Amino acid sequence: MEMDLTGSCHCKAVTFTLRSSQPFPFNLCYCEICRKTAGTGGYAINLGGDFATLEVEGKENIRTYRARQTDPDTGETVESPAERNFCGICGSALWVWDPRWPDLVHPHASAIDTPLPEPPHRSHMMQASRANWARPCLRDGDRTFDAYPDESLAEWHRRNVPD
Repeated sequence: MEMDLTGSCHCKAVTFTLRSSQPFPFNLCYCEICRKTAGTGGYAINLGGDFATLEVEGKENIRTYRARQTDPDTGETVESPAERNFCGICGSALWVWDPRWPDLVHPHASAIDTPLPEPPHRSHMMQASRANWARPCLRDGDRTFDAYPDESLAEWHRRNVPD
């Protein structure tokens, strides 16, 4: 299933469009980075999109943040290459782009204005690092993962979304 998506920040200083093959908002991420940069419910939900189709108005209002993380092997603080884009005026989280996967862009479902399809079930990922107060609201068929799910956004869509 492919969809054209339109999104914006709260103050409308940034608007954008893109094409998505993964428009179902099923993957809830409870990691500290997502929770603190975009997760008002204790998690954030990113969709999958084609970076080549991303068109943005109001680029001058976009700011980028690269999260700092602790390297599990060395204990050093390192900067993530992933670029978390947000509105510099109202602070709305917009999308994540990572140069390790340059063809992809991951808009936050919260920034999308196009009605999104309801997922048949959800994945609750990064449970090992979620805040103690962020209790997953599990529905029938939902799955939980201490770290990353056992399938990608694209694999989940292939398995769950009929052509």
